[in-house]
Amino acid sequence: MDLRAEAPSELRPLLCGPDPRSALDPKHKALLDYAIKLTKAPASCCPEDIEQLRSLGASDLEIHNLVQVAAYFNYINRVADALGVDLEPEMKPHK
Repeated sequence: MDLRAEAPSELRPLLCGPDPRSALDPKHKALLDYAIKLTKAPASCCPEDIEQLRSLGASDLEIHNLVQVAAYFNYINRVADALGVDLEPEMKPHK
């Protein structure tokens, strides 16, 4: 399911365009950057990252939820990859 269709209509062109980050405010860009960092280089995550997110207005609950969702998504994808689980038809890349 492509959740971009759930976005407000005025944001859809930005989200579907070449730079979807332009639709995000500074707090949400920072949260996205942290999710990417957690995914690509988890050992580099540090308390300063959390303080930066807080300084941009992210609540502890938002930060906690981001970490839980990103970590679980990464975990379950690695399990599926390791076990050779096939993608569901709706999850396969479009050609």
